[in-house]
Amino acid sequence: MSANGWYIVSALVENKPGVLFRVTNLFRARSFNIESITVGTTEQQDLSRMTITTNSDQRTLDQLVKQLRKLIDVVDVKVLDLDKSVYRELALIKMKAIDPTTRSEILNYANIFRGNIIDIGKETITVEITGTPDKIDAFKNLVEQYGIAQLARTGVSALPRGTEL
Repeated sequence: MSANGWYIVSALVENKPGVLFRVTNLFRARSFNIESITVGTTEQQDLSRMTITTNSDQRTLDQLVKQLRKLIDVVDVKVLDLDKSVYRELALIKMKAIDPTTRSEILNYANIFRGNIIDIGKETITVEITGTPDKIDAFKNLVEQYGIAQLARTGVSALPRGTEL
């Protein structure tokens, strides 16, 4: 289900004020760590999907899921099987690119990683990369040599594959 204790928890919650606070407060109160969290409306206007990634052992994860299910605004909680799910993250990475050689190398790396150049300034290039967290980490590690001026990551969004709901 997990690679090295990394889990994706998908929670369907009521789309109303305070729900995100209650969920994150549950994590804080029990000293659970959130690696990333994304929240957005679903196909049903009154529901939102929270995708939470966490790095923990199975016992801690089971406790977390049990506690989440007790929250009144939580409709459903699932731990997604990584092999039976699609999951992606988006990153915007702004790099220093003053000379033409650096620009060319960054453009080549962006193409290899199927990234999009979304901004070019006199001294910087901003690349958008979408993929698994490992793919984003690999691109980031490759271009660090040029100097990363700014980095923003969305966190993971995920759904089960196929007909599984």
